[in-house]
Amino acid sequence: MNPPVEARDVRKVYRSASGDALALDGISFALARGEMVALVGPSGCGKTTLLNLIGCVDLPTSGDIRIEGRSTSDLDDDALTLLRRDRIGTIFQFFNLLPALTVAQNVALPLVLQHVPPAELDARVAGALELVGMAKRAAAFPAELSGGQQQRVAIARAVVHRPTIVLADEPTGNLDTRSGGIVLDLLRRLADAGQTVLMATHNLEAAQRCDRTLPMQDGKWLYSYAGS
Repeated sequence: MNPPVEARDVRKVYRSASGDALALDGISFALARGEMVALVGPSGCGKTTLLNLIGCVDLPTSGDIRIEGRSTSDLDDDALTLLRRDRIGTIFQFFNLLPALTVAQNVALPLVLQHVPPAELDARVAGALELVGMAKRAAAFPAELSGGQQQRVAIARAVVHRPTIVLADEPTGNLDTRSGGIVLDLLRRLADAGQTVLMATHNLEAAQRCDRTLPMQDGKWLYSYAGS
């Protein structure tokens, strides 16, 4: 069986009039199903770039990113959109909830894009909100929630369509210790239930909750064994 995520000698170069910037330089690794892995390293080391490549919002300059055995470089824009929509869930540091929509409406968005029938949609939204402990706030708007509550809603939105891979970019970065702990508990539960979780973080506690830590520096693994 193909691993959920595999990177093979991935390089990413950003080109501009002022010169080229090498963001990733020869990254190789694979993630197993049900594994929770932390990408750690200083700002600018390539963590977010790698998440963007795995999340199918960008392509490597060279090398190969494979999602469940499918090379993203071999797919056209429509196929990449479908892969991102159906197989990947993303959690952002700044929540990215739509302020004009209720909690339930925000969580429903991935299912709306998949054209899930209304009755099934309502049941899956309710289940996702129950999972993150936000069922009683389904009719609230994001501005009525604390930061920790908003991030729990964002997690519900990221997993409501049952993705294979959950990407989290500094998911506890804007939260207090208690709220951050709740978010880490939720991510751990997702991994224990069989989803693959890849989290970029500066937080040592967050990294310690993971099965593996992959340290990065200057677009490379900090240690030669990190990607094994």
